Amino acid sequence: MALGLTLLLLLACLLSDWRLPNSALTLPLVLAALVSWGVTAWGVPRLRALKLGQVIRQEGPQAHHSKAGTPTMGGLLVVPVGVIIGALISPGDGRLLGIAAVTLATMAIGAVDDWRSLTRRHNTGLTPRGKLLLQAGTAVLFLITAAAAGWMGGADSGDVALPLGWVLPLGLLIWPLGLFVFMAESNATNLTDGLDGLAAGCGAVVFTGMALQLMLRGNGGDPALAGFCAAMAGCWLGFLGHNRHPARLFMGDTGSLAMGAALAAVALLSNSLWPLLVMGGVFLAESLSVIIQVWVFKATKGADGQGRRVFRMAPLHHHFELGGLPEQQVVLRFWLASLALVGLGLLLLP
Repeated sequence: MALGLTLLLLLACLLSDWRLPNSALTLPLVLAALVSWGVTAWGVPRLRALKLGQVIRQEGPQAHHSKAGTPTMGGLLVVPVGVIIGALISPGDGRLLGIAAVTLATMAIGAVDDWRSLTRRHNTGLTPRGKLLLQAGTAVLFLITAAAAGWMGGADSGDVALPLGWVLPLGLLIWPLGLFVFMAESNATNLTDGLDGLAAGCGAVVFTGMALQLMLRGNGGDPALAGFCAAMAGCWLGFLGHNRHPARLFMGDTGSLAMGAALAAVALLSNSLWPLLVMGGVFLAESLSVIIQVWVFKATKGADGQGRRVFRMAPLHHHFELGGLPEQQVVLRFWLASLALVGLGLLLLP
């Protein structure tokens, strides 16, 4: 499964480089994948020696308890690979440095959260409020820097590009929307990281889709941001070599939060909020499943403290897993859904 996905995304990048002027996606994808795979192979035994083993929440699926002790915080190994190779695509482009900075800062927040979980031997690290405040502060600093440097492009005017030439004029509302996108995307990718290879595979697909749409949008595309996306896709493909079922390593919040932050930053700087919304539909569905589950449970809670549940368990991947679908089949179907949504996003380009 992992090899097939890698070959498919590699083929997409090769076709882009062959058919589109200025496209150079294959080299960063392949280089990041190889370096990421090698760094992860080197790092797994060292994380295991440090006893950085995942703590499984008791209320989760019983089948997951066998995964306890699998090394986590794998994001520390692979996110810097994607960020460094991506930033070297065009060293003089300040936008890449800005995206790299916010990605690494969010990775650090995830690392603190993971470390606190591991030291407490409980599946909770930072408090939800503290985690959100740190994420929001990081996002606000990025948005202020982007606005001051003029990196936001068409979004500086508050316009969001939509399909068929439509434009959504938001004016100053683009700034709270930008903050929301950061918070929503990083937490959505975090929620998706629940099965072996799920978040890494979907992330690789969405980053590749974002790279392709950046090269297809006319005016020679945006090779710098597209190359950065290809490098981030490659780092997750390399990680997938060790994270596929049965996983030898988990990315932890260290990786999943950084993944979402990088996607949000690229989307905001390239006026690609619409493509990210469509292509990242799996991440959106995972978030909505949690929101719906919590809201319905609270709204229907009785005197006994019990309420109704829409899903067997949230996030959504657990609903299918508890329905009897093997973990690998759930992952494969979510990958296929991401591929289909990327295709749809390319058809509905702004």
